[in-house]
Amino acid sequence: MARRPEHTAPPEIFYNEEEARKYTGNSRIIEIQVQMCERAIELLALPDDQTKFILDIGCGSGLSGSVLEDQDHIWVGIDISKSMLDVAVEREVEGDLILGDMGQGLPFKAGSFDGAVSISALQWLCNADKASHIPAKRLTQFFTTLYACLSRGARAVFQFYPENNQQLELIQKHAMKAGFYGGVVIDFPNSTRAKKYFLVLMTGGVAQLPKALGDEDEEKNQVAYSKAKREFVRGARGKGVKKGKDWIMQKKEKRRKLGADVREDSKYTGRKRSGRF
Repeated sequence: MARRPEHTAPPEIFYNEEEARKYTGNSRIIEIQVQMCERAIELLALPDDQTKFILDIGCGSGLSGSVLEDQDHIWVGIDISKSMLDVAVEREVEGDLILGDMGQGLPFKAGSFDGAVSISALQWLCNADKASHIPAKRLTQFFTTLYACLSRGARAVFQFYPENNQQLELIQKHAMKAGFYGGVVIDFPNSTRAKKYFLVLMTGGVAQLPKALGDEDEEKNQVAYSKAKREFVRGARGKGVKKGKDWIMQKKEKRRKLGADVREDSKYTGRKRSGRF
């Protein structure tokens, strides 16, 4: 069995320059990352056709941020790996990037965000990489500051890989202790390959926990899920293939109309670079 990354080295060391570029340049990883972020955004249950301010926790090289951009949301990303953030800067992602350890808390004003997503990052908080790292305390600090920086009624959705039931219970315990309610949604629970864990946390309201994919007629859902994957790969979602200078220029113009700070156009705009997809 392959060794879990969090047992190999601390995240800021594991995701060094070589690993960051390999991660961002792997088409299979990109495909999976996009699918999981799209599902996380769906679980956020945001209003249709409204631009929201979203926090991407463990944003890495901006793969999830690109999905948020495609859905016309404004985002801020935080990650502990400088190498990952360097690749995100090279890719010219539109979100603001912050170097930080989520286990030390989130440095944002109260009520700043309309929602938060996180892909494949939460399980790292359960690992003690230093003598000063106590998972229970780091989880409490993280969830407490996350709750504070979300607007009331907002959600946070984490796709993660729990190592065991004890870790799953530990994470949920400290999330609820911070004031959240919600729980874990397990998509395709009977499938080894498609099974995915999503922690859905809510700050208020009376909404029920979203329904997992695969609870009823799993075979039908699996087919729909696979079809969506194929459509994304060949750019057949009715929006055209999302690449090229013209598409980037259109995105920039849309962001300018929203009053966002957008980099000036140059001869390098839209040029293919190492690490882009």
